[in-house]
Amino acid sequence: MTYQACLTDFVCFCEQLSCDNTGQFAALYTPDAYFKDPFNEVRGHAAIIRIFDHMFKKVDAPRFVVSQSLLQNNEAFLVWEFLFHFKGEKSVLRKIRGTTHLRFSPEHKVEYHRDYWDAAEELYEKLPLLGSLMRFLKRCANK
Repeated sequence: MTYQACLTDFVCFCEQLSCDNTGQFAALYTPDAYFKDPFNEVRGHAAIIRIFDHMFKKVDAPRFVVSQSLLQNNEAFLVWEFLFHFKGEKSVLRKIRGTTHLRFSPEHKVEYHRDYWDAAEELYEKLPLLGSLMRFLKRCANK
């Protein structure tokens, strides 16, 4: 297997991720894989799977769309959009834009996964009450 094949498999998995297949992280990640995003920092299959299982409980119809990927040696960067609906809010499709840095192990599994996205801009500003406060604070900071 090549690192390009690992990246292709990873992207396919992410774009087809569902509440029924989160256990497949164990096949793609090393047992002590590191995962970090704006809300989580964990190690290991079980902790990573819990994060994505929790996502499926908190939002409706979540899906990732990867628009770009770059690979150099055993490291990759992805550009993606995360599309979802808040529970009970089917009419409004939400979108978070972000990037991912991956590092593959010599065994061709993900050993490092770091997601980068701006929680304030991409999430908090879009919430009804909190969004107004965040936009106000942003205007004050820019004066």
